[in-house]
Amino acid sequence: MVRAYVLIQTDTGRAADVAGSIRDMPGVISTEAVTGPYDVVVFVEAADVDALGQLVVSAVQPVDGIVRTLTCPVIRL
Repeated sequence: MVRAYVLIQTDTGRAADVAGSIRDMPGVISTEAVTGPYDVVVFVEAADVDALGQLVVSAVQPVDGIVRTLTCPVIRL
């Protein structure tokens, strides 16, 4: 399994809507609205890197209100 944090910038005032829209998607472990340069942080898991990319590009990015995403895969040191 591959896990990643997806940092999301939203349109002004849309963080709660975006977090709610993503919360129940398959592969999503958790969503949190946050302050700072990003508005929502989503923790996701997928079978492999390709599935992770599909989840982000096909399911997360099209959500209304999302301006930009940054995917940060978790590594084991």
